[in-house]
Amino acid sequence: MIRLFLGASALALASSPALAHDPDFSVERLSTHVRTMSDDWFEGRAPGTPGEDKTVAYLSGAFAAAGLQPGGDLRADGSRKWTQDVILARSTMVDTPLLEMNIGGEDVMLTQNEELAIRAPINGEAQVELQDVELVFVGYGTHAPERGWSDYKDQDLAGKVLVMLVNDPDFEGGEGDFGGPEMTYYGRWTYKYEEAARRGAAGVLVIHETEPASYPWGVVANGNDQTFDIVRENPGAAHSGMQGWMHLDLAERVFAAAGTSYAAAKAAAQRKDFQPMALGATIDATLLARQEQIAAKNVVGMLPGSERPDEYVVFTAHHDHLGLVEDPAEEGDAVYNGALDNATGTAALIEQARAFAEVGGAKRSLVFLAVGAEEKGLLGSKYYAANPLYPLGKTVGVLNTDSLGVFGPASDFSISGTARLGLLDLLVEEGEALGRSFAPDPRPEAGGFFRSDHFAFAQVGVPAVSYRSGQQLTEGGAARATELAREYVANHYHQASDEWSSDWRFDGIAADLTLIHRVGERLANGTMWPNWAVGSEFRALRDASADERD
Repeated sequence: MIRLFLGASALALASSPALAHDPDFSVERLSTHVRTMSDDWFEGRAPGTPGEDKTVAYLSGAFAAAGLQPGGDLRADGSRKWTQDVILARSTMVDTPLLEMNIGGEDVMLTQNEELAIRAPINGEAQVELQDVELVFVGYGTHAPERGWSDYKDQDLAGKVLVMLVNDPDFEGGEGDFGGPEMTYYGRWTYKYEEAARRGAAGVLVIHETEPASYPWGVVANGNDQTFDIVRENPGAAHSGMQGWMHLDLAERVFAAAGTSYAAAKAAAQRKDFQPMALGATIDATLLARQEQIAAKNVVGMLPGSERPDEYVVFTAHHDHLGLVEDPAEEGDAVYNGALDNATGTAALIEQARAFAEVGGAKRSLVFLAVGAEEKGLLGSKYYAANPLYPLGKTVGVLNTDSLGVFGPASDFSISGTARLGLLDLLVEEGEALGRSFAPDPRPEAGGFFRSDHFAFAQVGVPAVSYRSGQQLTEGGAARATELAREYVANHYHQASDEWSSDWRFDGIAADLTLIHRVGERLANGTMWPNWAVGSEFRALRDASADERD
């Protein structure tokens, strides 16, 4: 058993009794929710669309039928809505980007979503125009002074287009200054965009490789016609004018023309003495976009606590997906249905709510938060964390469900990433009581910790985990689970083919819900306040709100 020795918190976890009776989670209801929300009628559930409106109506009705009360924004009369408005900036391409590079003296016209995948500009400008802008290779695009590492070497690269690698310098070799193969936040493309903008870059292009990115080119080539962000006073300070991805084939051509090879440049970037390298190439780009603000929606239901209603246990899942396919004729389908990602987690949220409502709630208040705009950068959860409906300092913890397993029960379970916190101790203990063992994230190099909604809560100090279904399948074991996972990522993740299947097994999700419910019940009826492990970057944030819990 994993023990973090968190002091009184860990002792409280160890002494709490297990449930005498587990809820009976209905596989039929779970399947129906997933099949319904991933139907074409919901139009892919994208934020700010009629598909989101339909999704919000479905979830509000499902929460009400499960026995919840509205828990969203306050009305003038003091009552609450079912929703929280999530005010976002939206940028929509109004024409296909014009893209051309000069590579080794040759002008090369480029096609959007083939050689480059450029996102609709979200720097606040309706038109972005780049002319003969120099490309500079900046390694992994990382500035990490606490690790003695900077790919920028204090060079002034303002006004350049910065070309960089995805993931961390440790990905290839498995060890080094970034702690081994597990991705740090420096490895996420979101960080790389942020750092480039801080340095005044005119643009940033992340070179795509399937293994270090953890998804194929088709994923980054989808959905670039719209980009979303939280509303910022100065969006240009957070976003370069041009942000996107470069296909590996194009990258190899650019580096060859520069007198080196992509492999050699990547090897150089894995050393601390790496220096930014001018690539002898330039880019012309014209991006036209419509800028506006929209109100996406979080859907919120709650059960007030019977004894400590001002303390909150939060369950989360994202309800959104990618919307409609840009070119249905090319894809052969018109809708990104998002069945596994994340109708499964949202269905679990509804049925978890029903289970608690049927026993009359708990001593602490329970909040069921279906967040929107996750696929646009965790924006629904980021908005809630910045504008909480219920105090973050009095939030006991967050249990997130995202893309649960649909291939039957497993004897193990996991969480996204390798964070250490009291919630994990509790999951491990309750898992053992159910005969299930904890298995570390099988792919920490994919950066799963930073890719789901619990991360937005972690960033403000709230203990939060994203639950992952197990790999040791009862039928077929880890080998079958690995094969199925690889097939899903390669062929269905963020593709129009992520659709409900009659072959899917929902008894595994029901078993996952039993484990999550036991953890939620102990949090909701106990007095514990889980924390992050000593040494966690999030612990100081949690400790800073300790007075609110005294």
